[in-house]
Amino acid sequence: MNQNESTWNKIAKILKGEVGLLLILVILCVLFAFSSEYFLTAKNILNVTRQISVVLTIAIGMLCVILVGEIDLSVGSTAALAGIACAWVMTTTGSQSMGMLAAVIIGIAVGSFNGVLTVYGRIPSFIVTLASMGIIRGIGLVWTQGKPFSGLPESFSFIGAKHILGVPVSSIVAVILLIIGYFVLHKTKHGVYLKAIGANSEAATLSTIPNNRYKVLSFVVVGMMCAIGGVMTTSKLLTASPTACTGMEMDVLSAVILGGASLSGGIGTITGTALGALIIGIINNGMNMLSISPFFQQIVKGMIILAAVLLKRKNSKA
Repeated sequence: MNQNESTWNKIAKILKGEVGLLLILVILCVLFAFSSEYFLTAKNILNVTRQISVVLTIAIGMLCVILVGEIDLSVGSTAALAGIACAWVMTTTGSQSMGMLAAVIIGIAVGSFNGVLTVYGRIPSFIVTLASMGIIRGIGLVWTQGKPFSGLPESFSFIGAKHILGVPVSSIVAVILLIIGYFVLHKTKHGVYLKAIGANSEAATLSTIPNNRYKVLSFVVVGMMCAIGGVMTTSKLLTASPTACTGMEMDVLSAVILGGASLSGGIGTITGTALGALIIGIINNGMNMLSISPFFQQIVKGMIILAAVLLKRKNSKA
């Protein structure tokens, strides 16, 4: 092993895990604080939590899918369709509860569709969800004729745009879901099963773990999280657009992969995912404050994913 490889391995070990993510987060905050006097204000920090609430919510579900060694590229389209269903049912029935229930049903239906085709149709999840991404987005466009649903009641903005004691309601919802996700994935047998399936599917089967059931369930979970994210987005804008959440897949995958999850399955934590989402949110917020082009921001996010995967590969070889 030459000196360069040794140095790289030392750096990789320092940056490995949640400690490394916290270090990256602190460095980013310091850099952006020097660049803008408004960055570290309480108002802006709370704004960051509100901005990442949808990404974090969906990332919780995406983590479940990645833990079993699969992937879901349809999360943005699913969130948009769930928002449309929510708005349409709400305007038709006048009931916000019915609208939100419709969104959840859409999420469960899409998740079940993706899961069943992946597991029982034996089609790679990448292909299934790539196809469903276009199908679902198309359904939304046909449903709305390409026009957004607007004129939703002001009271519906509570979830996405209102505050409780100065804290965005959407941030509170995301934190509650995060706590539930942490408990399920790290304190119950279900999280152990998901990781076992992703780490070694054959060994999990020999251990009498119902692999197929848990894989389908993981897609259902991400579909439900997309539905909640779609409701948050619709509530914030009081509009349901068929083009909403376009590109959401990039932010969600960036958060999960940067948080330490392995695309091959079996590795990943809720805490890491939360830190990954926060880092992505800080980067987005900081670059917006510096008036950096959104087009350049896409380049940065892509580089983050590549760097995170490269770092994980280096760690595995060390």
